[in-house]
Amino acid sequence: MAIDLSVVQGEYFRDLLSQPKALQDTFAQLQELKELNMLASRLRKGKFKSIVLTGMGSSFHGLNPLLLQLTAAGYPTVLVETSELIYYRRRLLDPKSLIVAVSQSGRSAEMVRLLDENHKRAPIIAVTNTADSPLARRTEAVLLTRAGEEFSVSCKTYLSALLALKFLGDQLCQLPLVRTRKELRSILQPVTHYLSRWKDHVEFMLPKLSGVRQLFLAGRGPSLAAVGTGALILKESTQFPAEGLSSAAFRHGPFEMLGPETFVLIFAGDVETRELNKRLLADIRAQDGRAELVDQRPGKCAYCLPRVPSGILPILEILPVQMLTLALAAMCGRKPGEFRFASKITTTE
Repeated sequence: MAIDLSVVQGEYFRDLLSQPKALQDTFAQLQELKELNMLASRLRKGKFKSIVLTGMGSSFHGLNPLLLQLTAAGYPTVLVETSELIYYRRRLLDPKSLIVAVSQSGRSAEMVRLLDENHKRAPIIAVTNTADSPLARRTEAVLLTRAGEEFSVSCKTYLSALLALKFLGDQLCQLPLVRTRKELRSILQPVTHYLSRWKDHVEFMLPKLSGVRQLFLAGRGPSLAAVGTGALILKESTQFPAEGLSSAAFRHGPFEMLGPETFVLIFAGDVETRELNKRLLADIRAQDGRAELVDQRPGKCAYCLPRVPSGILPILEILPVQMLTLALAAMCGRKPGEFRFASKITTTE
C-alpha cells in the first residue's frame, strides 16, 4: 500500500529544504576576522598548550571533523561536552587553553554556565546562529551562521555550523583563504541537488525499513559527526530508537543484536578507513543482517553521494539520515520534528 508523504511536509520539512539557502547565506558572510587572526597568531606561536572544543547535542558531534583537522596539524586538541567541561574538567579553563564553543542558540544552560565559570580566563571562539546571545556577546571572536530561525530539530543550523567550522579550521591551520572559499562554495550545488530529489529518496528507503524496530549508525573519523548527530535527530524527530557509535565499537557487542528488526546505516567515510567500513557492511549482510552504505559513488539511490573534497564530506553525510527521518515518520503517519517534551533551546541542566 502506498504511503502518503504529505504527512511529513510540515515546518521541519520546510527547514530541511531551506538548507541550501542557509549554507549560501552563511558562506556569503564568512570572512577573515581581526580577532580570529590574533588568536590564530598566538596559536601558531605556541601561546596555547591545548585547544578545547565544546558543545552539546549536534553542536558537540559536529566538532569531530575540526578535532581531527587540528590534531593532524599538530595542535593538542580535546573534545568534551560542555556539561562535563563545566563540572569535571574545569582545569581546562585556563589562560593557556583556546576554547571553541558551538551553540545554535548561544544561550543554552550549559553554555551560559561555561561563560560564568570561565570568567574570561581562556579566550573563546564562538560559533553560533544567534548574534545577540550571551555566547556571541561574551567571547573574543565570533563566527555567525546565517541559517535563520529553525522550527525544532537541528538541520539547517547544523549544516551551517559545519561550514563555519571548516572555515575556522582552515584559518587556524593557515590554509589560503581563496582555497577555503573555493572548497566551501563547491558544496552548495550537491546539497541542492540531493534535496531536490527528497521524494525519490524517501520512497527508495521505505520498503527497506519495513519491520525495523531499532536502528544503528556506524562510521569512523569525520563521519562520527553524522553518526552522532544522525542518531540524535532520529530520536528527536521521530521518537525512533537509534544509536550512533564507531564502526569498530559496533563489533564489540551490538553486532550480537543483528536480526530482521535491526537496521544498520554505515558511513563509508574517507579513504583512511573506507575498506574497514565496507567490510563491516559485508559481515553484517553475511549474517543476513539489514544494512546500507552511505558512500560517494555514482547512482541516484538515497545513499549515493557525489564526490566532494574530504573536508566538506561531513556536510553531505547527514542528508541521507534526514531522509530517514522523513521515511520513518511517514511509515508511522506522524509529522516529524514536533517536540512533545523538549524545547528548541535547553535551558535546564
